[in-house]
Amino acid sequence: EVQLVESGGGLVVPGGSLRLSCAASGFTFGSYDMSWVRQAPGKGSEWVSAISTGGRFTYYADSVKGRFTISRDNAKNTLYLQMNSLKPEDTAVYFCARGSRWSYAEGYWGQGTQVTVSS
Repeated sequence: EVQLVESGGGLVVPGGSLRLSCAASGFTFGSYDMSWVRQAPGKGSEWVSAISTGGRFTYYADSVKGRFTISRDNAKNTLYLQMNSLKPEDTAVYFCARGSRWSYAEGYWGQGTQVTVSS
């Protein structure tokens, strides 16, 4: 059974940082591109970032480019998202998803972790 379990969310002040983790199991993690997706209150889902199987290639939405960094540790079956210079508009539930920026919507998603940026 494919499982994706996010952690690391929380409340942070504007300008602060958080590091999200996603523990994967039930599939060969290193064989799949992986993505982070977010959903703000009352809005649809927004793709945030993706990473290739080996981690060599990374992609970011314009809204987070230069502030967020995606990475992965295939030995630990874990995906990460380092979020710096957080803004109130980054407030959302963050999901990790199996797949690239073009295929994540059709794949498996975790249950999500809440990130709230507020003073």
